[in-house]
Amino acid sequence: MSFSEAKAEARQREMAARVVCEDRPGAPATVAGIDVLYAGGRARAGAVLLRLPDLALLDQAEAEEDAPEPYVPGLFSFREAPAALAALGRLRARPDVILCDGHGRAHPRRFGLACHVGVETDTPTVGVAKSILCGAHGPLGDERGATAPLIDAGETIGLALRTQTGVKPVYVSVGHAVSLATAARLVLACAPTYRLPETTRLADRLSRAG
Repeated sequence: MSFSEAKAEARQREMAARVVCEDRPGAPATVAGIDVLYAGGRARAGAVLLRLPDLALLDQAEAEEDAPEPYVPGLFSFREAPAALAALGRLRARPDVILCDGHGRAHPRRFGLACHVGVETDTPTVGVAKSILCGAHGPLGDERGATAPLIDAGETIGLALRTQTGVKPVYVSVGHAVSLATAARLVLACAPTYRLPETTRLADRLSRAG
């Protein structure tokens, strides 16, 4: 069946209504990271499970799936989610929270990859992106932990977050079942040394190792 952009966009809008932007009770004890890359028409995902707060590696898993859907900006979760969900499903324990290498609500239809994964698994999920898909932010301090609201059409859809002093920010947004403030704290806690959180760095390394 050919890929329908209109149907995919309608599906995003439908699923976006299921996103929860509030914290669930209890502090997370584990965090997972996922990253997906493409090669030869295949999507290869790496998933890692880390302990909080020391970020010790507890488990890791890989999955590879066909990537039949074309790349369309704003719809790439339909390419990445199947492999990402398969890799997450191979972890020996379910994570308390997931950090995705991609956007959550910082998306034109407020439903990026992190929302897709969060809703499908009903797990607290955070989007951590390297660049802006939509919206803009004002001045951002140079120090670690500095934030600026990411605004689109008058709505705060995420935050620009400086994870290390003097480096480029990352763009944090709610995926599911977490508040934006908690999402930013989690990302900062998972990025003690580098711009990207350890969840993303280790998942990227794993997906490339295959």
